[in-house]
Amino acid sequence: MAFMFFFVCVWFFQALLGLTTRSSPGFEGWIQNNHIFFRAVEILRILVLARAAKCVGGVDLASCLANTHRMKVLLFLLFAFLPRVQAAKPNVVIMFTDDQGTLDAGCYGAKHLITPNIDKLAATGVKFTQAYAHTVCCPARAALLTGRHPQRGGVVHWTQGDMNTAKGINMALEEVTLAEALKPAGYRTGLFGKWHLGAHKDYGPKKQGFDEFFGIRDGFIDNYNHYFLHPGGFHDLYEGTKTVKKPGEYFPELMVKRSLKFIEENKESPFFLCTAFNIPHYPEQALKKHEALFKDEPNPELRSYGAIMATTDYYVGQIVDKLEEYGLRENTIVIFMSDNGHSEETGNKIRNDGHLSGHPKGHFYGASGGGYTGKWIGQKGSFLEGGVRVPAIVSFPAKLPKGVARDQIMTAMDWFPTVLDLCGVKQAEGAPKLDGHNLLPLIEKANAPSKYQSLYFAWGTKWAVREGDWKLIGSTRNENVSLHNLVEEKPEVKNHAKEKPEKASQLRALYSKWAEQVKMKW
Repeated sequence: MAFMFFFVCVWFFQALLGLTTRSSPGFEGWIQNNHIFFRAVEILRILVLARAAKCVGGVDLASCLANTHRMKVLLFLLFAFLPRVQAAKPNVVIMFTDDQGTLDAGCYGAKHLITPNIDKLAATGVKFTQAYAHTVCCPARAALLTGRHPQRGGVVHWTQGDMNTAKGINMALEEVTLAEALKPAGYRTGLFGKWHLGAHKDYGPKKQGFDEFFGIRDGFIDNYNHYFLHPGGFHDLYEGTKTVKKPGEYFPELMVKRSLKFIEENKESPFFLCTAFNIPHYPEQALKKHEALFKDEPNPELRSYGAIMATTDYYVGQIVDKLEEYGLRENTIVIFMSDNGHSEETGNKIRNDGHLSGHPKGHFYGASGGGYTGKWIGQKGSFLEGGVRVPAIVSFPAKLPKGVARDQIMTAMDWFPTVLDLCGVKQAEGAPKLDGHNLLPLIEKANAPSKYQSLYFAWGTKWAVREGDWKLIGSTRNENVSLHNLVEEKPEVKNHAKEKPEKASQLRALYSKWAEQVKMKW
């Protein structure tokens, strides 16, 4: 009894001293981060309240104030009026891979790939089998970070370019990112890796809610000299907007090290970490130890892609292991997703002399084309399923089911409202309306319906709309369309547009209405 009284007094006086906030964890923060102890304290609280209430209710006031009951009365008052200890806000980690194809993980059926860490995430969480990102990098990243159709924020074409050149196309600063939504709730925010939503210095991660940014602002780089390899090339590695020169150092290693440092530095307070991988995107520069795993693979495409996927998986494992090392895994929402299908940009070579990267004319930097799509066809850049359907997993051991699959349609936009719900955070008043949907209802019930009646995609001059089992793909350049049924034995091979003109017209009208709604501009 004396120990209990001492414990309560310590707790009480720490509360008075303001040491119970999450930004300065103190004693209560320690309780919050130790869930077994937290539960024990709550049980103790109930027992004490019940015992003290019995005392207070069973004797007259004079008896209660007698020496034999003073301790019980004091404990009753302390436990009754002190605020309840709340469980810690969960941390949020998003790992967004680059050009990892539709079924490119062991847990999705790719038998030629070695992905134990991605598979472990699926085994400890929820795997989605009908997850959609977008046709290429930029819109997928906008959808993930804003929970909205990327077109609303002006992401309708490539958002790339040298940071110091003309502004070009950037995601509108009026768009509210997940980082901006979580910061007011006390979250420290960091993005390490690939931004690709506008390179200009007046835009970028630190203009959109991220406390820290290290990585590339544009589309892709050589992983060792950090030069953008399209046309003439330019150096693209930054700390915020400050150029960083680290020639010869492997970029995936650099960005993951920064992610691990961020976890270590913020382990005592809630954090939002976005690790935006630039792999398995070309150039497929895998670690030597992973190349060795595939040295006997006769197919050169599978040899190259298998190695870079093994490297990607290795770094996914490093981040999860760090969470486990600090005892954070249970209370961390880990989201894993790819930005689009696998790349078959197999003809990319440096086409001019004097390239700034130092690579000679003719240097190959394209993709292998080694992705796995199963029965689906298509690749990055197309609106076929192999271009827009991707791996997606969420693992949150403290609250979500483990080792289950969900077959309902979901999109990259859905992570935003789902994370806010799990973190107990509300959107700010006047924030843009979300297009994504909270995934918790269908996570909790396998037979819950998807919120999506239709799906819309648009990039450059191309567009697509899906309703039910039908998908229409078209272009603003001409009236030609292709109409596909997704439940056929060989889906998206046959074009039904001529035999089903009414269905094609209906879907075209759906798309036109949506395009007007999101204010599509070309």
